[in-house]
Amino acid sequence: MSIAYKISAVNRRRKWKIFLEIIKPTLKLRILDVGFTENEYSETDNFLEKNYPYPQNITALGVDTPHKFLERYPQVRVVKYNGAEFPFDDREFDVCWSNAVIEHVGDKDRQVVFLKEIKRVAKVAFITTPNKHFPIEVHTRIPLLNFLPKRLFDKFLVLVGKKWATGNYMNLLSLNDIQNLLVSARISDYKIIKNRLLFFTLNYIIIFGDV
Repeated sequence: MSIAYKISAVNRRRKWKIFLEIIKPTLKLRILDVGFTENEYSETDNFLEKNYPYPQNITALGVDTPHKFLERYPQVRVVKYNGAEFPFDDREFDVCWSNAVIEHVGDKDRQVVFLKEIKRVAKVAFITTPNKHFPIEVHTRIPLLNFLPKRLFDKFLVLVGKKWATGNYMNLLSLNDIQNLLVSARISDYKIIKNRLLFFTLNYIIIFGDV
């Protein structure tokens, strides 16, 4: 396993510990996982499904057709959607888990819709996203890339053969960006935890709702 994946694994276990301390899983809790992964590239993918003690209480929401996912996690209910409004009733879930997804849903307007929908369908939200100002861009492992304006960011990735990470695939967020999105989504009562690596904030944990 590479150093990057080892760091990712440590990071996700740290976030998982915070999640368990806040949520305290029970047989009755209904959990929504927004943004499941059909193709797993590491042991940290679909972390909730791998570790949650009551998988039968999980509903996984995503834009992929879940063939491999269902083979791996047959007890999990899976819902495919169009990436916009969630196909669920208001407050249908006790908790929403969304790990490193909001930076992939599109531009600011789509990110606001994403937050609004989580607020609508879940009583408690636990959302994580990488820090835009971390010295290394965590998806491509390229130092200082995330400090470039989006236009130059995408051009550079095309030049180095990483076009897959351009466009709406990735819109990284700073702390200020997150706070502005929450305001736009009319979410005023929230907590942001800084998950650090050495002297830097690696990612943010956003918590809101009936905590």
